[in-house]
Amino acid sequence: MAEPTTEERTAPAAPNHQPGLRALGRWAWGALTSMRTALILLFLLAIAAIPGSLVPQRPVTPIQVNDFIADNPTLGPIYDRLGFFDVYSSPWFSAIYLLLLVSLIGCIVPRIGVYAKALRRQPPAAPARLNRLPVSATVTLNDPSALSAIADELRRRRFRVATTDTTVSAERGYLRELGNLVFHLSLTLILVGVAVGSLWGYKGNAIVVEGYGFANNLSQYDDITAGARFSETDLKPFAITVNSFHAEFETGPVQHGAARVFTADVTVTDHPGAEPRNEALEVNHPVTVGSTQVHLSAHGYAPVVEVRDGEGNVAFSGPVVFLPQDGMFTSLGVIKAPDARPDRLAFEGFFLPFATVDDQGPRSIFPDAIAPELFLNVWHGPPKEVESGTPENVYTLDTTGLEQVSRDGDALRLRLKPGTEVVLPDDLGTVAFIGWHRWVKLQVSEQPGVPVIVAGVAIAIVGLLLSLFIRPRRIWARLTPTGEAGDGHTLSVGGLDRADARLGLVEEVQALVDLFPDAQDAAAPGRARPAERDRLVAEDAIMDDDGQPSASDAGKDN
Repeated sequence: MAEPTTEERTAPAAPNHQPGLRALGRWAWGALTSMRTALILLFLLAIAAIPGSLVPQRPVTPIQVNDFIADNPTLGPIYDRLGFFDVYSSPWFSAIYLLLLVSLIGCIVPRIGVYAKALRRQPPAAPARLNRLPVSATVTLNDPSALSAIADELRRRRFRVATTDTTVSAERGYLRELGNLVFHLSLTLILVGVAVGSLWGYKGNAIVVEGYGFANNLSQYDDITAGARFSETDLKPFAITVNSFHAEFETGPVQHGAARVFTADVTVTDHPGAEPRNEALEVNHPVTVGSTQVHLSAHGYAPVVEVRDGEGNVAFSGPVVFLPQDGMFTSLGVIKAPDARPDRLAFEGFFLPFATVDDQGPRSIFPDAIAPELFLNVWHGPPKEVESGTPENVYTLDTTGLEQVSRDGDALRLRLKPGTEVVLPDDLGTVAFIGWHRWVKLQVSEQPGVPVIVAGVAIAIVGLLLSLFIRPRRIWARLTPTGEAGDGHTLSVGGLDRADARLGLVEEVQALVDLFPDAQDAAAPGRARPAERDRLVAEDAIMDDDGQPSASDAGKDN
Protein backbone atom coordinates (compact mmCIF):
# COMPACT_ATOMS: atom_id res chain seq x y z
CA MET A 1 0.00 0.00 0.00
CA ALA A 2 1.36 3.41 -0.94
CA GLU A 3 2.21 5.86 1.83
CA PRO A 4 -0.11 8.91 1.98
CA THR A 5 1.36 12.19 0.85
CA THR A 6 1.84 15.15 3.20
CA GLU A 7 -1.19 16.89 1.71
CA GLU A 8 -3.32 13.80 2.23
CA ARG A 9 -2.16 13.45 5.85
CA THR A 10 -2.92 17.06 6.76
CA ALA A 11 -6.11 17.66 4.77
CA PRO A 12 -9.10 18.10 7.14
CA ALA A 13 -12.04 15.76 6.88
CA ALA A 14 -15.02 17.03 4.94
CA PRO A 15 -17.58 18.49 7.35
CA ASN A 16 -20.83 16.65 7.79
CA HIS A 17 -23.56 19.25 7.19
CA GLN A 18 -26.39 16.83 7.90
CA PRO A 19 -27.63 17.52 11.44
CA GLY A 20 -28.23 14.57 13.68
CA LEU A 21 -31.57 13.72 15.21
CA ARG A 22 -30.54 15.27 18.51
CA ALA A 23 -29.65 18.59 16.89
CA LEU A 24 -32.84 18.53 14.84
CA GLY A 25 -34.86 17.80 17.97
CA ARG A 26 -33.22 20.69 19.83
CA TRP A 27 -34.01 23.01 16.95
CA ALA A 28 -37.63 21.85 16.77
CA TRP A 29 -38.07 22.19 20.53
CA GLY A 30 -36.54 25.66 20.52
CA ALA A 31 -38.83 26.74 17.69
CA LEU A 32 -41.91 25.29 19.38
CA THR A 33 -41.21 26.89 22.76
CA SER A 34 -40.46 30.37 21.47
CA MET A 35 -42.89 33.15 22.27
CA ARG A 36 -43.29 33.84 18.55
CA THR A 37 -44.60 30.31 18.00
CA ALA A 38 -46.93 30.57 21.00
CA LEU A 39 -48.45 33.76 19.62
CA ILE A 40 -48.87 32.17 16.18
CA LEU A 41 -50.57 29.13 17.72
CA LEU A 42 -52.84 31.36 19.79
CA PHE A 43 -53.81 33.22 16.62
CA LEU A 44 -54.42 29.94 14.78
CA LEU A 45 -56.58 28.69 17.66
CA ALA A 46 -58.75 31.79 17.40
CA ILE A 47 -59.11 31.29 13.65
CA ALA A 48 -59.85 27.58 14.09
CA ALA A 49 -62.70 28.40 16.47
CA ILE A 50 -64.49 30.57 13.88
CA PRO A 51 -66.25 27.66 12.09
CA GLY A 52 -67.64 26.56 15.45
CA SER A 53 -69.64 29.79 15.69
CA LEU A 54 -70.67 30.02 12.04
CA VAL A 55 -71.56 26.40 11.25
CA PRO A 56 -74.06 24.31 13.29
CA GLN A 57 -72.33 21.82 15.54
CA ARG A 58 -73.42 18.19 15.61
CA PRO A 59 -73.08 17.71 19.42
CA VAL A 60 -75.35 20.72 20.04
CA THR A 61 -77.79 20.87 17.12
CA PRO A 62 -77.64 17.61 15.14
CA ILE A 63 -80.92 18.37 13.35
CA GLN A 64 -79.56 21.66 12.01
CA VAL A 65 -76.45 19.84 10.82
CA ASN A 66 -78.57 17.35 8.89
CA ASP A 67 -80.64 20.19 7.42
CA PHE A 68 -77.46 22.05 6.42
CA ILE A 69 -76.10 18.99 4.63
CA ALA A 70 -79.44 18.42 2.91
CA ASP A 71 -79.67 22.06 1.79
CA ASN A 72 -76.02 22.15 0.66
CA PRO A 73 -75.34 18.81 -1.06
CA THR A 74 -71.94 19.98 -2.35
CA LEU A 75 -70.59 22.04 0.52
CA GLY A 76 -72.12 19.98 3.36
CA PRO A 77 -70.13 16.75 2.79
CA ILE A 78 -66.92 18.78 2.42
CA TYR A 79 -67.56 20.48 5.76
CA ASP A 80 -68.32 17.11 7.30
CA ARG A 81 -65.04 15.57 6.11
CA LEU A 82 -63.13 18.62 7.38
CA GLY A 83 -64.75 18.32 10.81
CA PHE A 84 -66.47 21.69 10.65
CA PHE A 85 -69.62 20.23 12.23
CA ASP A 86 -67.66 19.18 15.33
CA VAL A 87 -64.89 21.74 15.43
CA TYR A 88 -63.84 21.46 19.04
CA SER A 89 -63.35 17.69 18.86
CA SER A 90 -61.68 17.69 15.45
CA PRO A 91 -58.07 16.43 15.16
CA TRP A 92 -56.77 19.71 13.72
CA PHE A 93 -58.31 21.83 16.47
CA SER A 94 -57.01 19.44 19.15
CA ALA A 95 -53.54 19.50 17.56
CA ILE A 96 -53.36 23.30 17.68
CA TYR A 97 -54.66 23.27 21.25
CA LEU A 98 -52.10 20.70 22.46
CA LEU A 99 -49.22 22.38 20.62
CA LEU A 100 -50.12 25.69 22.26
CA LEU A 101 -50.21 24.05 25.68
CA VAL A 102 -46.83 22.38 25.14
CA SER A 103 -45.37 25.62 23.76
CA LEU A 104 -46.44 27.60 26.81
CA ILE A 105 -45.11 25.00 29.25
CA GLY A 106 -41.84 24.71 27.36
CA CYS A 107 -41.54 28.50 27.35
CA ILE A 108 -42.32 28.98 31.04
CA VAL A 109 -40.21 26.25 32.66
CA PRO A 110 -36.78 27.49 31.41
CA ARG A 111 -37.71 31.07 32.27
CA ILE A 112 -38.49 30.02 35.82
CA GLY A 113 -34.97 28.58 36.13
CA VAL A 114 -33.37 31.70 34.70
CA TYR A 115 -35.47 33.89 36.98
CA ALA A 116 -34.53 31.83 40.05
CA LYS A 117 -30.84 32.26 39.23
CA ALA A 118 -31.30 35.98 38.67
CA LEU A 119 -32.91 36.36 42.08
CA ARG A 120 -29.75 34.98 43.73
CA ARG A 121 -27.44 37.21 41.72
CA GLN A 122 -26.08 40.45 43.15
CA PRO A 123 -26.96 43.74 41.44
CA PRO A 124 -24.60 44.44 38.53
CA ALA A 125 -21.45 46.42 39.12
CA ALA A 126 -21.48 50.14 38.46
CA PRO A 127 -20.70 51.20 34.89
CA ALA A 128 -17.39 52.93 34.34
CA ARG A 129 -19.00 56.25 33.46
CA LEU A 130 -22.13 57.01 35.41
CA ASN A 131 -22.65 60.25 33.53
CA ARG A 132 -23.70 58.24 30.48
CA LEU A 133 -26.72 56.82 32.28
CA PRO A 134 -30.17 58.18 31.39
CA VAL A 135 -30.22 60.16 34.65
CA SER A 136 -27.09 61.10 36.58
CA ALA A 137 -25.75 63.72 39.00
CA THR A 138 -22.30 64.57 40.34
CA VAL A 139 -21.54 66.49 43.56
CA THR A 140 -18.47 67.21 45.65
CA LEU A 141 -18.49 66.69 49.40
CA ASN A 142 -16.23 66.04 52.35
CA ASP A 143 -18.14 63.08 53.86
CA PRO A 144 -16.21 59.80 53.38
CA SER A 145 -19.19 57.81 54.70
CA ALA A 146 -21.52 58.98 51.93
CA LEU A 147 -21.75 55.54 50.35
CA SER A 148 -22.93 54.02 53.61
CA ALA A 149 -25.70 56.59 53.90
CA ILE A 150 -26.77 55.98 50.29
CA ALA A 151 -26.80 52.19 50.81
CA ASP A 152 -28.97 52.54 53.93
CA GLU A 153 -31.39 54.85 52.09
CA LEU A 154 -31.67 52.47 49.14
CA ARG A 155 -32.35 49.52 51.44
CA ARG A 156 -35.09 51.56 53.09
CA ARG A 157 -36.61 52.01 49.63
CA ARG A 158 -36.59 48.22 49.16
CA PHE A 159 -33.67 48.07 46.76
CA ARG A 160 -31.36 45.09 46.85
CA VAL A 161 -27.95 46.57 47.56
CA ALA A 162 -24.37 45.43 46.97
CA THR A 163 -21.42 47.58 48.07
CA THR A 164 -17.68 47.81 47.49
CA ASP A 165 -15.15 50.24 48.93
CA THR A 166 -15.95 52.81 46.28
CA THR A 167 -19.36 51.92 44.78
CA VAL A 168 -22.93 51.07 45.64
CA SER A 169 -25.07 48.99 43.27
CA ALA A 170 -28.81 48.68 43.88
CA GLU A 171 -31.67 47.16 42.00
CA ARG A 172 -35.39 46.64 42.51
CA GLY A 173 -38.36 45.52 40.45
CA TYR A 174 -37.64 41.80 40.29
CA LEU A 175 -41.36 41.12 40.61
CA ARG A 176 -41.95 42.50 37.11
CA GLU A 177 -40.51 39.37 35.52
CA LEU A 178 -42.45 37.32 38.07
CA GLY A 179 -45.59 39.04 36.76
CA ASN A 180 -44.72 37.94 33.22
CA LEU A 181 -44.18 34.37 34.38
CA VAL A 182 -47.40 34.38 36.39
CA PHE A 183 -49.36 35.68 33.40
CA HIS A 184 -48.03 32.93 31.14
CA LEU A 185 -48.71 30.38 33.85
CA SER A 186 -52.30 31.62 34.02
CA LEU A 187 -52.73 31.02 30.28
CA THR A 188 -51.57 27.46 30.83
CA LEU A 189 -54.05 27.00 33.67
CA ILE A 190 -56.88 28.33 31.51
CA LEU A 191 -55.99 25.90 28.72
CA VAL A 192 -55.85 23.04 31.21
CA GLY A 193 -59.20 24.08 32.68
CA VAL A 194 -60.82 24.16 29.26
CA ALA A 195 -59.34 20.74 28.49
CA VAL A 196 -60.63 19.28 31.76
CA GLY A 197 -64.10 20.68 31.07
CA SER A 198 -64.03 19.33 27.53
CA LEU A 199 -63.06 15.84 28.69
CA TRP A 200 -65.19 15.38 31.81
CA GLY A 201 -67.87 18.07 31.56
CA TYR A 202 -71.32 17.88 30.06
CA LYS A 203 -74.22 20.13 29.18
CA GLY A 204 -77.74 18.99 28.41
CA ASN A 205 -81.17 20.48 27.84
CA ALA A 206 -84.57 19.22 28.87
CA ILE A 207 -88.01 20.77 28.36
CA VAL A 208 -90.29 20.29 31.36
CA VAL A 209 -93.97 21.25 31.46
CA GLU A 210 -95.53 22.79 34.57
CA GLY A 211 -96.56 20.11 37.01
CA TYR A 212 -94.06 17.60 35.62
CA GLY A 213 -90.58 16.66 36.74
CA PHE A 214 -87.09 15.90 35.50
CA ALA A 215 -84.75 13.18 36.76
CA ASN A 216 -81.06 13.52 35.98
CA ASN A 217 -80.46 10.55 33.71
CA LEU A 218 -79.69 10.32 30.01
CA SER A 219 -83.18 9.26 28.97
CA GLN A 220 -84.63 12.53 30.32
CA TYR A 221 -82.52 14.84 28.15
CA ASP A 222 -83.69 16.25 24.84
CA ASP A 223 -80.05 16.73 23.87
CA ILE A 224 -76.76 16.43 25.70
CA THR A 225 -73.17 17.29 24.89
CA ALA A 226 -70.48 15.51 26.88
CA GLY A 227 -66.71 15.15 26.92
CA ALA A 228 -64.76 12.13 25.80
CA ARG A 229 -64.17 10.94 29.39
CA PHE A 230 -67.76 11.48 30.51
CA SER A 231 -69.73 8.52 31.81
CA GLU A 232 -73.41 8.20 32.67
CA THR A 233 -72.35 7.38 36.21
CA ASP A 234 -71.05 10.95 36.49
CA LEU A 235 -74.64 12.24 36.52
CA LYS A 236 -75.75 13.13 40.03
CA PRO A 237 -79.05 11.38 40.87
CA PHE A 238 -81.16 14.46 41.61
CA ALA A 239 -84.71 15.29 40.53
CA ILE A 240 -86.53 18.58 39.89
CA THR A 241 -90.27 19.16 39.75
CA VAL A 242 -91.49 22.33 38.04
CA ASN A 243 -94.44 23.38 40.19
CA SER A 244 -95.29 26.59 38.32
CA PHE A 245 -93.83 29.19 36.01
CA HIS A 246 -94.58 32.90 36.16
CA ALA A 247 -93.86 35.34 33.32
CA GLU A 248 -94.53 39.05 32.97
CA PHE A 249 -94.23 41.21 29.85
CA GLU A 250 -94.14 44.94 29.26
CA THR A 251 -97.60 46.27 28.41
CA GLY A 252 -96.66 49.92 27.97
CA PRO A 253 -95.84 51.63 24.67
CA VAL A 254 -92.08 51.49 25.29
CA GLN A 255 -90.61 48.03 24.59
CA HIS A 256 -94.10 46.62 24.26
CA GLY A 257 -94.03 42.86 24.84
CA ALA A 258 -90.49 42.81 26.27
CA ALA A 259 -89.83 40.24 28.97
CA ARG A 260 -89.77 41.53 32.52
CA VAL A 261 -90.02 38.56 34.91
CA PHE A 262 -89.34 34.84 34.42
CA THR A 263 -89.54 32.72 37.57
CA ALA A 264 -90.04 29.00 37.99
CA ASP A 265 -90.98 27.56 41.38
CA VAL A 266 -89.31 24.18 41.59
CA THR A 267 -88.85 21.41 44.14
CA VAL A 268 -85.38 19.85 44.20
CA THR A 269 -84.46 16.44 45.61
CA ASP A 270 -80.68 16.24 45.79
CA HIS A 271 -80.55 12.45 45.88
CA PRO A 272 -82.91 9.56 46.54
CA GLY A 273 -84.14 9.75 50.13
CA ALA A 274 -83.11 13.39 50.59
CA GLU A 275 -85.50 15.97 51.95
CA PRO A 276 -87.04 17.97 49.06
CA ARG A 277 -86.34 21.69 49.04
CA ASN A 278 -88.17 24.51 47.30
CA GLU A 279 -86.20 26.86 45.09
CA ALA A 280 -86.92 29.79 42.77
CA LEU A 281 -85.27 29.28 39.40
CA GLU A 282 -84.61 32.49 37.46
CA VAL A 283 -82.49 33.64 34.55
CA ASN A 284 -78.84 33.97 35.69
CA HIS A 285 -79.80 32.50 39.09
CA PRO A 286 -79.32 28.75 38.70
CA VAL A 287 -80.19 26.02 41.14
CA THR A 288 -77.09 24.17 42.32
CA VAL A 289 -76.92 20.51 43.22
CA GLY A 290 -73.37 19.81 44.33
CA SER A 291 -71.19 20.88 41.41
CA THR A 292 -74.08 20.63 38.92
CA GLN A 293 -75.91 23.77 37.89
CA VAL A 294 -79.45 23.95 36.53
CA HIS A 295 -80.21 27.10 34.53
CA LEU A 296 -83.47 28.44 33.16
CA SER A 297 -82.68 28.99 29.48
CA ALA A 298 -86.06 29.27 27.70
CA HIS A 299 -89.82 28.92 28.12
CA GLY A 300 -92.95 28.59 26.05
CA TYR A 301 -96.46 27.15 25.86
CA ALA A 302 -97.79 23.61 25.85
CA PRO A 303 -101.48 23.38 24.81
CA VAL A 304 -103.36 20.51 26.45
CA VAL A 305 -105.08 18.45 23.75
CA GLU A 306 -107.27 15.36 23.74
CA VAL A 307 -107.65 13.29 20.55
CA ARG A 308 -110.30 10.58 20.18
CA ASP A 309 -110.15 8.25 17.21
CA GLY A 310 -112.98 7.04 14.98
CA GLU A 311 -113.81 4.27 17.45
CA GLY A 312 -114.30 6.76 20.29
CA ASN A 313 -111.15 5.79 22.18
CA VAL A 314 -108.70 8.31 23.57
CA ALA A 315 -105.72 8.13 21.20
CA PHE A 316 -103.80 10.98 22.83
CA SER A 317 -104.27 13.24 25.83
CA GLY A 318 -101.93 15.67 27.51
CA PRO A 319 -99.79 18.78 27.02
CA VAL A 320 -97.83 19.17 23.80
CA VAL A 321 -94.75 21.37 23.67
CA PHE A 322 -94.94 24.06 20.99
CA LEU A 323 -91.75 25.96 20.14
CA PRO A 324 -91.87 29.79 19.90
CA GLN A 325 -90.93 31.22 16.52
CA ASP A 326 -90.84 34.96 17.28
CA GLY A 327 -90.93 37.52 20.07
CA MET A 328 -94.72 37.33 20.26
CA PHE A 329 -94.46 33.60 21.00
CA THR A 330 -96.14 32.41 17.84
CA SER A 331 -95.43 28.75 18.57
CA LEU A 332 -95.13 25.83 16.18
CA GLY A 333 -95.91 22.27 17.19
CA VAL A 334 -97.01 18.78 16.18
CA ILE A 335 -99.54 16.44 17.79
CA LYS A 336 -99.17 12.76 16.94
CA ALA A 337 -101.72 10.00 17.62
CA PRO A 338 -100.19 6.90 15.99
CA ASP A 339 -102.46 4.53 17.95
CA ALA A 340 -105.69 6.03 16.58
CA ARG A 341 -107.96 3.62 14.72
CA PRO A 342 -109.05 2.93 12.09
CA ASP A 343 -106.62 5.62 10.84
CA ARG A 344 -103.70 7.12 12.69
CA LEU A 345 -103.97 10.86 13.14
CA ALA A 346 -101.53 13.74 13.23
CA PHE A 347 -101.88 17.49 13.59
CA GLU A 348 -99.50 20.36 12.93
CA GLY A 349 -100.05 24.04 13.43
CA PHE A 350 -99.61 27.06 15.63
CA PHE A 351 -100.45 28.09 19.17
CA LEU A 352 -101.04 31.84 19.41
CA PRO A 353 -101.08 33.28 22.96
CA PHE A 354 -102.87 36.45 21.83
CA ALA A 355 -104.46 35.44 18.55
CA THR A 356 -105.68 37.66 15.79
CA VAL A 357 -106.44 37.06 12.12
CA ASP A 358 -105.92 39.87 9.64
CA ASP A 359 -104.53 40.37 6.16
CA GLN A 360 -101.25 38.86 7.43
CA GLY A 361 -103.05 35.68 8.46
CA PRO A 362 -103.20 34.18 11.96
CA ARG A 363 -100.61 35.70 14.26
CA SER A 364 -99.95 36.62 17.86
CA ILE A 365 -99.80 40.27 18.85
CA PHE A 366 -98.59 39.81 22.45
CA PRO A 367 -96.46 37.13 24.13
CA ASP A 368 -98.68 36.60 27.17
CA ALA A 369 -101.60 34.14 26.98
CA ILE A 370 -104.42 36.69 26.93
CA ALA A 371 -106.54 35.24 24.12
CA PRO A 372 -104.93 31.90 23.20
CA GLU A 373 -106.05 29.93 20.16
CA LEU A 374 -104.88 26.80 18.39
CA PHE A 375 -104.69 26.61 14.57
CA LEU A 376 -104.24 23.08 13.18
CA ASN A 377 -103.97 21.13 9.95
CA VAL A 378 -105.09 17.49 10.14
CA TRP A 379 -103.42 14.42 8.59
CA HIS A 380 -104.50 10.80 8.59
CA GLY A 381 -103.31 7.52 7.18
CA PRO A 382 -103.38 3.77 7.69
CA PRO A 383 -101.57 2.41 10.75
CA LYS A 384 -97.98 1.40 10.22
CA GLU A 385 -97.70 -2.34 9.72
CA VAL A 386 -94.16 -2.53 11.08
CA GLU A 387 -92.50 0.03 13.31
CA SER A 388 -89.02 0.85 12.04
CA GLY A 389 -87.67 1.71 15.47
CA THR A 390 -86.06 4.84 14.04
CA PRO A 391 -86.46 7.76 16.46
CA GLU A 392 -88.53 10.69 15.21
CA ASN A 393 -88.31 14.36 15.99
CA VAL A 394 -91.30 15.22 18.18
CA TYR A 395 -91.33 18.78 16.80
CA THR A 396 -91.66 17.87 13.11
CA LEU A 397 -94.14 15.75 11.21
CA ASP A 398 -93.10 13.15 8.66
CA THR A 399 -96.07 13.01 6.27
CA THR A 400 -94.90 9.86 4.53
CA GLY A 401 -97.95 7.59 4.24
CA LEU A 402 -100.28 10.36 5.43
CA GLU A 403 -102.92 12.34 3.60
CA GLN A 404 -104.19 15.77 4.59
CA VAL A 405 -107.80 15.81 5.71
CA SER A 406 -110.06 17.97 3.55
CA ARG A 407 -113.61 19.23 3.68
CA ASP A 408 -115.58 20.24 0.61
CA GLY A 409 -112.45 19.85 -1.46
CA ASP A 410 -110.35 22.22 0.63
CA ALA A 411 -107.69 21.33 3.19
CA LEU A 412 -109.23 21.26 6.66
CA ARG A 413 -107.92 24.02 8.93
CA LEU A 414 -109.08 24.04 12.53
CA ARG A 415 -109.32 27.08 14.79
CA LEU A 416 -109.85 26.14 18.43
CA LYS A 417 -110.23 28.15 21.58
CA PRO A 418 -109.68 26.69 25.05
CA GLY A 419 -112.57 24.38 26.00
CA THR A 420 -113.72 23.71 22.42
CA GLU A 421 -113.93 20.40 20.56
CA VAL A 422 -114.12 19.73 16.82
CA VAL A 423 -115.52 16.61 15.12
CA LEU A 424 -113.32 15.49 12.24
CA PRO A 425 -114.95 14.53 8.93
CA ASP A 426 -115.21 10.98 7.61
CA ASP A 427 -115.67 9.61 11.15
CA LEU A 428 -111.95 10.11 11.89
CA GLY A 429 -112.64 11.19 15.46
CA THR A 430 -112.45 14.41 17.45
CA VAL A 431 -109.87 16.85 18.76
CA ALA A 432 -110.37 19.06 21.81
CA PHE A 433 -108.31 22.03 23.00
CA ILE A 434 -108.69 21.68 26.76
CA GLY A 435 -106.29 24.39 27.96
CA TRP A 436 -102.63 25.21 28.17
CA HIS A 437 -99.58 25.05 30.43
CA ARG A 438 -96.23 26.74 30.29
CA TRP A 439 -93.01 24.81 29.82
CA VAL A 440 -89.46 25.68 30.78
CA LYS A 441 -86.19 24.60 29.26
CA LEU A 442 -83.66 23.47 31.85
CA GLN A 443 -80.00 23.56 31.01
CA VAL A 444 -78.12 21.13 33.22
CA SER A 445 -74.35 21.39 33.16
CA GLU A 446 -71.28 20.39 35.07
CA GLN A 447 -67.96 21.93 34.15
CA PRO A 448 -65.17 20.57 36.37
CA GLY A 449 -62.67 22.84 34.67
CA VAL A 450 -64.41 26.08 35.68
CA PRO A 451 -62.59 26.46 39.05
CA VAL A 452 -59.27 26.05 37.23
CA ILE A 453 -60.30 28.62 34.62
CA VAL A 454 -61.42 31.10 37.29
CA ALA A 455 -58.14 30.61 39.14
CA GLY A 456 -56.26 31.14 35.87
CA VAL A 457 -58.11 34.38 35.18
CA ALA A 458 -57.45 35.65 38.71
CA ILE A 459 -53.76 34.78 38.42
CA ALA A 460 -53.63 36.48 35.02
CA ILE A 461 -54.95 39.71 36.56
CA VAL A 462 -52.30 39.54 39.30
CA GLY A 463 -49.59 38.91 36.72
CA LEU A 464 -50.74 41.83 34.58
CA LEU A 465 -50.80 44.16 37.60
CA LEU A 466 -47.26 43.16 38.51
CA SER A 467 -46.08 43.63 34.93
CA LEU A 468 -47.75 47.01 34.56
CA PHE A 469 -47.01 48.65 37.90
CA ILE A 470 -43.69 47.17 39.05
CA ARG A 471 -40.86 49.38 37.79
CA PRO A 472 -37.50 47.65 37.40
CA ARG A 473 -34.89 50.25 38.30
CA ARG A 474 -31.16 50.35 39.02
CA ILE A 475 -29.20 52.94 40.98
CA TRP A 476 -25.41 53.22 41.20
CA ALA A 477 -23.20 55.50 43.23
CA ARG A 478 -19.41 55.96 43.14
CA LEU A 479 -17.30 57.93 45.61
CA THR A 480 -13.93 59.11 44.22
CA PRO A 481 -11.29 60.89 46.36
CA THR A 482 -10.21 64.26 45.00
CA GLY A 483 -7.68 66.88 45.98
CA GLU A 484 -4.01 66.48 46.71
CA ALA A 485 -4.62 65.58 50.36
CA GLY A 486 -7.50 63.24 49.51
CA ASP A 487 -9.85 65.05 51.85
CA GLY A 488 -12.38 65.85 49.13
CA HIS A 489 -14.67 63.42 47.39
CA THR A 490 -16.69 63.37 44.21
CA LEU A 491 -19.95 61.53 44.46
CA SER A 492 -21.51 60.33 41.21
CA VAL A 493 -25.04 58.92 41.26
CA GLY A 494 -26.79 57.47 38.24
CA GLY A 495 -30.01 55.65 37.57
CA LEU A 496 -31.48 53.45 34.90
CA ASP A 497 -35.21 52.78 34.67
CA ARG A 498 -35.88 49.63 32.67
CA ALA A 499 -39.45 50.67 31.83
CA ASP A 500 -39.79 54.45 31.53
CA ALA A 501 -37.31 56.93 32.95
CA ARG A 502 -39.85 59.74 32.79
CA LEU A 503 -41.64 58.58 35.93
CA GLY A 504 -39.71 59.39 39.06
CA LEU A 505 -36.15 58.50 38.14
CA VAL A 506 -34.86 62.09 38.22
CA GLU A 507 -36.56 62.65 41.56
CA GLU A 508 -35.09 59.42 42.97
CA VAL A 509 -31.54 60.37 42.01
CA GLN A 510 -32.07 63.90 43.33
CA ALA A 511 -33.33 62.50 46.64
CA LEU A 512 -30.06 60.58 47.10
CA VAL A 513 -28.05 63.70 46.39
CA ASP A 514 -30.19 65.66 48.84
CA LEU A 515 -29.00 63.37 51.64
CA PHE A 516 -25.93 65.63 51.74
CA PRO A 517 -27.08 69.24 52.15
CA ASP A 518 -23.49 70.57 52.25
CA ALA A 519 -22.60 69.04 48.90
CA GLN A 520 -21.76 71.27 45.97
CA ASP A 521 -23.37 70.48 42.63
CA ALA A 522 -20.97 69.66 39.89
CA ALA A 523 -23.74 68.44 37.61
CA ALA A 524 -27.40 68.49 38.50
CA PRO A 525 -29.55 65.44 37.73
CA GLY A 526 -30.38 65.29 34.06
CA ARG A 527 -30.97 62.95 31.19
CA ALA A 528 -28.37 61.51 28.87
CA ARG A 529 -28.61 62.18 25.16
CA PRO A 530 -30.62 59.47 23.33
CA ALA A 531 -27.59 58.15 21.44
CA GLU A 532 -25.58 57.77 24.64
CA ARG A 533 -28.52 56.18 26.46
CA ASP A 534 -29.12 53.63 23.71
CA ARG A 535 -25.41 52.75 23.55
CA LEU A 536 -25.30 52.35 27.30
CA VAL A 537 -28.30 50.04 27.37
CA ALA A 538 -26.83 48.01 24.53
CA GLU A 539 -23.42 47.68 26.17
CA ASP A 540 -23.13 47.38 29.91
CA ALA A 541 -26.09 48.94 31.73
CA ILE A 542 -28.40 45.96 31.25
CA MET A 543 -25.75 43.31 31.88
CA ASP A 544 -24.82 41.77 35.18
CA ASP A 545 -21.22 41.61 36.28
CA ASP A 546 -20.84 38.06 34.89
CA GLY A 547 -22.19 39.01 31.47
CA GLN A 548 -25.61 37.35 31.89
CA PRO A 549 -28.99 39.02 31.36
CA SER A 550 -30.51 40.49 34.48
CA ALA A 551 -33.63 39.17 36.23
CA SER A 552 -36.00 41.49 34.44
CA ASP A 553 -34.45 40.56 31.06
CA ALA A 554 -34.41 36.82 31.68
CA GLY A 555 -36.20 34.89 29.00
CA LYS A 556 -37.52 37.90 27.09
CA ASP A 557 -36.90 36.11 23.78
CA ASN A 558 -39.06 33.24 24.98
